[in-house]
Amino acid sequence: MADSSAWSPDSWRSKPAAQDVVYPDREKLANVLSKIRTLPPLVSPSEIERLRHQLGQVQRNQAFLIHAGDCAESFDACTQENIAAKIGLILSFSLIVVWGARKPVVRIGRIAGQYAKPRSSATEKIGDREVLSFRGDNVNGLDPDDRTPDPDRMLSAYFHSTATLNHVRSLLTSGFASLHHPQDWSLAHVRSPAVREEFERITEGLSDALEFTRTIGIGKETVSYEQGGGRGALGEVDFYTSHEGLMLEFEEAMTREFPIPSSLGAHSSSSPQSSPTKVHYNTSAHFLWIGDRTRQLTGAHVEYFRGIRNPIGVKVGPSMKADELVRLLDIVNPNRESGKVTLITRYGAGKVEDNLPGHIRAVQQSGHPVIWISDPMHGNTLTSSSGLKTRNFGTIISELTACLRIHAECDSHLNGVSLEFTGELAEDGFSVTECLGGSMRLSEDQLPLRYQSFCDPRLNFEQSLDVAFLISDHFKKERKGGGRTYGDVLYSELGGRKLAEK
Repeated sequence: MADSSAWSPDSWRSKPAAQDVVYPDREKLANVLSKIRTLPPLVSPSEIERLRHQLGQVQRNQAFLIHAGDCAESFDACTQENIAAKIGLILSFSLIVVWGARKPVVRIGRIAGQYAKPRSSATEKIGDREVLSFRGDNVNGLDPDDRTPDPDRMLSAYFHSTATLNHVRSLLTSGFASLHHPQDWSLAHVRSPAVREEFERITEGLSDALEFTRTIGIGKETVSYEQGGGRGALGEVDFYTSHEGLMLEFEEAMTREFPIPSSLGAHSSSSPQSSPTKVHYNTSAHFLWIGDRTRQLTGAHVEYFRGIRNPIGVKVGPSMKADELVRLLDIVNPNRESGKVTLITRYGAGKVEDNLPGHIRAVQQSGHPVIWISDPMHGNTLTSSSGLKTRNFGTIISELTACLRIHAECDSHLNGVSLEFTGELAEDGFSVTECLGGSMRLSEDQLPLRYQSFCDPRLNFEQSLDVAFLISDHFKKERKGGGRTYGDVLYSELGGRKLAEK
């Protein structure tokens, strides 16, 4: 049943909050939050509504969603080079998917606000010391001597998010998107001849198509952007920001009441003479999600999320019961609005078969409109023999392709993918080394070479494009009536698990 009780940006305070941060200096906290409430929004209602519309297309299988970026951002990584590398990778990834799927891609970055991280324990042991767990740069410091939660870090998070978003906007409005084309992608890292042949076939076809469009005048401006010309069809893309809505005090401070844009017609007011309908937008990001650790039906996070107009995501893991999922949807989307809720499944390759079909059937029977995307990262983390957290590329693509297959078998569609990846380069100019395998066949003894994550391991540039090629190839075969991706040469050469005989 939907929750019919009154909602306000602070009504979550009457509920128990998982992953709550305890600030010793409450007066300082109050002062910081008061300051944040006066700061300008980072995103606008019109941008949020545009994303809602595009996610409606994703829900109807008319577009594909790419949700990607860092596990957790750091203040130190807020640099021109790192931001450009992240955006460039998302653009390259989406271009490959567009080529195979022949449908638009909606791009949502885990960027400009993804600073907090949930923890399984409030404390951790470092040597012979027990200290508070590191909760992200917007809470406390990575240094064991800097673990006391500091409200000023929320203010720093606001300004680092502002700087990041400002640079993202400047990149995407000055021709940056048109630079990320197949001729710039090196395949020198690909060890397998079979994989290299598949990748070359895709990149050659994509390059030919782009060259053809330029030849007939599409995407080729006679006057450059810098000289007053337009950005062109290939140079302008929509890009949206997101983060996990973990820090509810910050989210409340960034929640503002605005009228629904008048262009939305029937949604804006009941009659031309009445006042515009006002709703609450979280203006810290276009899209926010509830984590697997904070989705309790009677908890503070679900209470907060049910009242904001932003499109939201919900992480769905193996501990989520089917009836619980439906009840959660009743709470956060009682009016069953299109494009409102994205279900981000994260089971682990060994558990997806046991959980996804039941979740799909329960949602189908409920009649709730949802977007289904796969997070094949979080359920597949392991610890290497050297003690580094890592993930195996073969396991990642096994979960992803299992989701594609199961959705097809259940008369459903996988509408997108959620990945933790990075385009950053280490100081020596090479990609980071945090996940095993992929076409570069990264081995365990190579992990320490350029391991840079202070949170979870991320796919590097080459491994990320491996996933993009796999998805693109799947959709191309599906369009042409060919076989599915799972079980073919590209899948097996990249380390995917063999399907069990039925």
